[in-house]
Amino acid sequence: MNADALDGRLLFAIPKKGRLHEKCLSLLAGADIQFRRHQRLDVCLVLNHNIALVFLPASDIPSFVGKGNVDLGITGHDVILEAQMQNHVTEALRLGFGKCALQVQVPEASSIKSVEDLAGKRVVTSFEVLSADYFGKLDEKNGLTGNQRTRIEYVGGSVEAACALGLADGIVDLVESGDTMRAAGLHAIATLLETEAVLIKSTVPKHPEFSPLIDMVTSRIAGVVAAGKYVVCQYNISRDKLPAATQVTPGRRAPTISPLEEENWVGVSSMVEKKRIAGIMDELVKIGAEDILIFNLDNCRV
Repeated sequence: MNADALDGRLLFAIPKKGRLHEKCLSLLAGADIQFRRHQRLDVCLVLNHNIALVFLPASDIPSFVGKGNVDLGITGHDVILEAQMQNHVTEALRLGFGKCALQVQVPEASSIKSVEDLAGKRVVTSFEVLSADYFGKLDEKNGLTGNQRTRIEYVGGSVEAACALGLADGIVDLVESGDTMRAAGLHAIATLLETEAVLIKSTVPKHPEFSPLIDMVTSRIAGVVAAGKYVVCQYNISRDKLPAATQVTPGRRAPTISPLEEENWVGVSSMVEKKRIAGIMDELVKIGAEDILIFNLDNCRV
C-alpha cells in the first residue's frame, strides 16, 4: 500500500495490541466499519467508507491525533494525560471499556501506610509525567527540596516487581481487577485517576472536510456503546398495576404502552440498564407483571 491509497481518506488510529485492542475491533464491527487487515500491515482500507485504519501503539495515538497526522483515534484517558496532549485533543466519547485506576501501591508488609510516608522515597512507574506531577505537589506540600524529593524512575513493564527486587519503595501502576497487585504482595494507598478508553479527535482539525464523516463514526460508536449498556424489557400487566410497574421501568424518556386484546391489560416495552435487569425483573414479578421478556440490543441511537 502506498501513500496515494490513503489520499482523501479519514485516518482512524486503533491500538495495535494491549488491553484495548480486542474491544476496539468489536466496536468497529458493531459500527459496521468493514475492513480486512493483512498480516503484518498496520494500515488497511475500510471497505464501505472513505476511511483508513492505522494500527498504532496506544501511547502514540494522542500525539498523532493532536498533531493532525490522523483524524480520529481510540486510546486511554490516562494515555492522553501522560502524553500531555489534553490541550490538543478533544474526547468525543467515553467508550465504557478499559476501565481501571492509576494507583500508588506499596508492599503489604511495608511500614509505609500513606502517600505522605512514601514522599521522599523511590517510586517506579511507567507513568513518569503523571507520577512526577503528583509527587511534585506532595513534595512541595511537605517542604521537601533537592535530594529530599521523591525519586521517580521509569520502567517499561513489570512495574509490580520493582518493590520485590529492591528497586523501589512504592510504585504507580494501572489496576484493573487488582489480581496482579495482590499476587505481587502490594496494596493501594492512593488513586491518581480513574481512566477508560475514549474516542478522540484533534482540537484543531487538520481536515475540516471530514467533519461529517467524523460525526457519523462518533454517532455509530455511541450507538454500539449504548447498546452494550441497555436491554429492552417487555412485559404484560393490568392497568391498575401499571403506575407501580412504570416506576420500576421508566425508560430513557418514557415506556411504550400498548393495549392488549384482553380488557384492562397492556403491554409495556422499556429500555433498562443491563446491569440492573435481574433486580428489575424481581420487582416486576412482585408487582404482578407477566410474560417478562428481555432483548439484547446490537446497536441503537439514543
